[in-house]
Amino acid sequence: MKYYSLTTPSHKVSFQQAVVSGLAPDGGLYMPEHLPVLSKEFISQLPVLSKEDIGFTIARLFIDESVSDKTLYEIVRETIDFDFPLVALEENVYALELFHGPTLAFKDVGARFLARILQHIAKTIHQEITVLVATSGDTGSAAAHGFYNVEGIRVVILYPSGMVSALQEKQFATLGKNIQAIKIAGTFDDCQQLVKQAFQDEELRKTKFLTSANSINIARLIPQSFYYFFAWLQLSTPKHVVFSVPSGNFGNLTAGVLAKKMGLPIDAFVAATNVNDVVPEYLHTKVFKPRASTQTISNAMDVGNPSNFPRLLALYDNDWDYISKEIYGYAFTDAETRMAMLDVFNQKKYVLDPHGAVGYLGLKKYLGRNPDAQGIFLETAHPSKFPDVVESAIQQPISIHPSLAELANKQIQSLSCTSNFSDFKNLLMKH
Repeated sequence: MKYYSLTTPSHKVSFQQAVVSGLAPDGGLYMPEHLPVLSKEFISQLPVLSKEDIGFTIARLFIDESVSDKTLYEIVRETIDFDFPLVALEENVYALELFHGPTLAFKDVGARFLARILQHIAKTIHQEITVLVATSGDTGSAAAHGFYNVEGIRVVILYPSGMVSALQEKQFATLGKNIQAIKIAGTFDDCQQLVKQAFQDEELRKTKFLTSANSINIARLIPQSFYYFFAWLQLSTPKHVVFSVPSGNFGNLTAGVLAKKMGLPIDAFVAATNVNDVVPEYLHTKVFKPRASTQTISNAMDVGNPSNFPRLLALYDNDWDYISKEIYGYAFTDAETRMAMLDVFNQKKYVLDPHGAVGYLGLKKYLGRNPDAQGIFLETAHPSKFPDVVESAIQQPISIHPSLAELANKQIQSLSCTSNFSDFKNLLMKH
């Protein structure tokens, strides 16, 4: 399997090159040159297969012989060694809980997979790899813990000052060792732009072996497709299945579309966003207008120019009629999000996080028009990562997860920087 640049399709590289580079030299995202399709026999056997066998079978389709079967199976096994429960809230409404990993967020899957792939690569090239990560919250935590103390890997995490929760910040900015956090005076979009500029800076590319752990890296997307299969097989009689995905950078939704293109029977997707609604707006108007992001209570989704949108378009041949038949876009305000959290708690005694609440709202809106569908929304982070928001919404105190309680006395070890690229470059070179 080769990978091509969405900007210059004639530029093709191996899986290893795509992973290590993160972005193509022209700034384009890498995509597989063809989409593998799983056999109908494999789909029919899903209920009797282990999740390790499912993940390995999918990953093997995308990864060449530079990673042996034995190594790849072990990478998959270590990546998904926690639960992915599907919780029924009401008729045809299920929450897929993706927060049972070490940092209590869905991004643990992609980060753990990427960390193990890069560790394998670092051993073969005998050179330290610097991983650049832009985060609006959970990506930083997942990357920091996925790569922590991994030999041959240095991680630099950029995050917008004052725009991640205190607990999220402590998860990635207190570790030290091979993890360096940098607080940027700007938005998540500014952080993301700095990462992209770094990859295109010739001096940096010559002096540091750079790659990315954001969802621009194809090795993040591949394993995120796994849990769509895990969710589907937990339905007793899957029929007219729709996934509602709380969306910011759109890597998670893109992974779901990959699963569908590989043969998983999914009828539709909901792209559920907060007021940063550039993709729902596109799905309604055919016009994509990126803009500065707006801060909300669902902070991990505060993205005004989602970097995976070109991949999503490519999966639908850049055809608006095609994409709008399978993906429905809905956006919700903070007030609507809070009300959904309160209603679900009062009626079901289930605590939604502010991102999952957006996914829930998107699903309910879709089911209002398609009542025969079976709906799954993604609960992407543990609610106790956002205690102030959740407690204010449900008007009740919540228990803090033990792993988060342990962070209380840890000290932030971040550096500070402007959003100016030359300042960031100097800091990166210096440290």
